[in-house]
Amino acid sequence: MSTLMVQGTTSDAGKSTLVTALCRWLTRQGVAVVPFKPQNMALNSAVTADGGEIGRAQAVQAQAAYLEPHTDMNPVLLKPNSDTGAQVIIHGRAVTTMNAVAYHDYKAIAMQAVLASHQRLNDTYDVVMVEGAGSPAEINLRAGDIANMGFAEAVDCPVLLIADINRGGVFAHLVGTLELLSPSEQARVQGFIINRFRGDIALLQPGLDWLEARTGKPVIGVLPYVMDLHLEAEDGLDRRQSGKADTVLKVIVPELPRISNHTDFDPLRLHPQVDLQFIGAGDDIPPADLIILPGSKSVRADLAHLRAQGWEEAIIRHLRYGGKVLGICGGLQMLGTRIDDPLGLEGAAGSSAGLGLLEFTTQLHAEKQLRNVTGQLSLEQAAVSGYEIHAGVTVGAALERPAVQLSDGRCDGAISADGQILGTYLHGLFEAPQSSVALLRWAGLADVQSVDYHALREADIERLADLVERHLDTARLRELCSLPGGSD
Repeated sequence: MSTLMVQGTTSDAGKSTLVTALCRWLTRQGVAVVPFKPQNMALNSAVTADGGEIGRAQAVQAQAAYLEPHTDMNPVLLKPNSDTGAQVIIHGRAVTTMNAVAYHDYKAIAMQAVLASHQRLNDTYDVVMVEGAGSPAEINLRAGDIANMGFAEAVDCPVLLIADINRGGVFAHLVGTLELLSPSEQARVQGFIINRFRGDIALLQPGLDWLEARTGKPVIGVLPYVMDLHLEAEDGLDRRQSGKADTVLKVIVPELPRISNHTDFDPLRLHPQVDLQFIGAGDDIPPADLIILPGSKSVRADLAHLRAQGWEEAIIRHLRYGGKVLGICGGLQMLGTRIDDPLGLEGAAGSSAGLGLLEFTTQLHAEKQLRNVTGQLSLEQAAVSGYEIHAGVTVGAALERPAVQLSDGRCDGAISADGQILGTYLHGLFEAPQSSVALLRWAGLADVQSVDYHALREADIERLADLVERHLDTARLRELCSLPGGSD
C-alpha cells in the first residue's frame, strides 16, 4: 500500500485540483485510490455516507475516485466562526469550539484521529492520495504540525510540491519553501509541479533547468492555465461567469463575513440564463429578480452585518416591487422572527431579532443535524436532493406551508402565502436539473434551460485527468505510488 502527498507553496496553489486529477487518473488505470486531507480549514463542507461532515473539496475528490464521501477522508475539519476561533470537527462530528492558541495545544490529540483514519484507508486502498493545507513553510505553525510535513514524516510518505506560476515568483516560491524545510523534510520532496502556466513552454525551460540544478529535484511537469475549469472552491468565492444568454435572471447573493457552503451557487454561475452577483460590504444591492440569503457559520453576527450594510431595507424594497427571496440554511433562519443561541455556539450567547418575513423562530442546539436527503419541492412537485448541515431547530406557524416534502416523511422549510419568499435547510438545491428548473421558473425565468451540474463537474474531472496524462511525468508518478510501470 502506498501514500503520496501533494503540498503547495501557498494557499490556492492547486493542491485540491491536482489531487482530484490524480484520483481520476489513477482510477482510470484500475487503481483503488482514495483522497485524504488530514486537516482542512473551510466553511464549505459536505455530508458523508457515514453521517459526518468533511470538507467539500474532499467530496469532489471522492467523486473523482468514484467513491462515496467518508469521514476518514478528512478526519479534522476546522470551521472558523471568528477571526481567532473555530469549530473543531473530528471524524465528522463537532467536538468543541477553540481559539487558535487552544487548538495549537490540542493538535496532539487531533493527530491521533488523523493517523487512525489514514491507517484505515491505507489498509483498504492501493493508494492514499493526500492533500496538504496552506504551505509547509509556515514557520509559526511547524511545531506539532498535522497538516503538512508533520503528517508526511509520521507516515513516511513522499511529497510533491506544487506552485502557481500565474501568481508570479514561482521559482522563489519553490526554492524558498524548500529552504525553510528541515533536511529530512527536504529529502522527502520528490519533485515539483508548476501550475497554471500560459505561453510557450520553451521560454520557461531555462528556468526549469536552473530549478533542477539548484535543488537537485526533478520537475514532474508543468500544467497549463485552463480558463474555463470549474471545480468547487475549498473556501474562496468563485465569481467567474461566461457564455450568458441575451435574457438572464438576475440573482444577488449578499457576501456575508462567515458565508458557508457558497458552493450552492456554483450551478447558478454556470447556468447560461443566470447572472449571479455577490454583493460585498459597502455595496448597494442592485435591482434583481431573486435575492438569496446564503448559509452562515455565525448567523446572528452575519445578520447584524447585513443590517449594518443597509441590506435589510433593500430586501424589503425588493419584495415590495415583486422580487423573490430565497433563504438557505442560515439564510432560512434569518427570515424568521428570532434566532436564539443560548449556549453561545456561534459567538456570545444571546438572541437576535430576525427579518420577520416568515413566522418561525430558531434555537441553536449543540448537536448538529447532518443528513443527505431527497424529496419534492412544493414548487411543481419537482424532485430535489441535497444535504443538511445545521445546529438550528426551527419551529413556527410558517412551517405549516413547507418548501420541501422529504422522502423520510419530514417537511422542510417554508414558503410564504404570497409565494414570494422561500426558505429551506437544504444545500445543493440547484445541482439537480428538476429542482433547479422549478426554482428558476419560480424566480421569474419563463423558458428555463435544464443544466446537469453533476455532468458538468464530471466532465471537468475528466479534463483534469487528461492534463495529467499529457503534461506530467506519469512514469515517475506511478513509481511514487509504488505501482508497476514506473520509471527505473
